[in-house]
Amino acid sequence: MTAPSSAREAAIERLHQKRGFTQTVASYVIVNVFLWGLWFLTDDRSGFPWPAYVTIFSGLGLVFTWWRIYGQRPITEDEIRQEMARSGDVAPDA
Repeated sequence: MTAPSSAREAAIERLHQKRGFTQTVASYVIVNVFLWGLWFLTDDRSGFPWPAYVTIFSGLGLVFTWWRIYGQRPITEDEIRQEMARSGDVAPDA
């Protein structure tokens, strides 16, 4: 069982991560709108649109960050005990 103070700290950390992710999404949108607008106003648009590189690769980073924050479930005490037992650090039912 997790101690109340460490459970509180873990919850606060998750909230900070979620708020940070919201800020990251806002930055992603603002930067991409700016770059696509810049491309639209200054390029002849005859070739491949260069802002697509930024959109695609930063979008992939955004997806991986979303997965880390929202897609994975927290590690449980049972999983910790099982892993410690597998590595021989402690008895399985301790």
